[in-house]
Amino acid sequence: MTATPPALELRRAGPADAQALARLHHQVWVETCAALAPAPAVAALTFEHRLAGWTATLAAADPETLMAVDGDLLAGLVSFGAATDPVFGPLAEVRHLYLLPAYRGQGHGLRLLTAALIALRDAGHPGAGLAVVEDNHRARAFYLSAGGTEAARFTDKGPLWRSWNRLVTWHFA
Repeated sequence: MTATPPALELRRAGPADAQALARLHHQVWVETCAALAPAPAVAALTFEHRLAGWTATLAAADPETLMAVDGDLLAGLVSFGAATDPVFGPLAEVRHLYLLPAYRGQGHGLRLLTAALIALRDAGHPGAGLAVVEDNHRARAFYLSAGGTEAARFTDKGPLWRSWNRLVTWHFA
């Protein structure tokens, strides 16, 4: 018999959560993307850079950020709202989805993604999209298994890393 994964509490992030979100974002990004990104981008995308970004994000009305919490441990996050790039067209954007490795493969990432998609649908958006680095094959497979469709290939606008990305979309009925 397999053990049931721990139930993670989903809660909305606020300004006091900026440091924890930045720490998780930085840790998971380094584990996932540092081998794919050029060295100058890896060097520039520090914890301090992430902290400044999360502090500004959480002070704004958009996007919304949900945290997946296991007791006192931040295990994952999803951030979503209005699109930040014309490549999304009329769709909303899932800007960030990060989950600690120990929580992957247990349905937690799908739960975070689904919560974001439901919130965006309920807010009246016709659909949602996200950008995923083309060489991040594990993430691409996850998004496809979650019902996403790869709709376009584009170059990230940078400025730190002009990676080739795939636009993954979900359209709401």
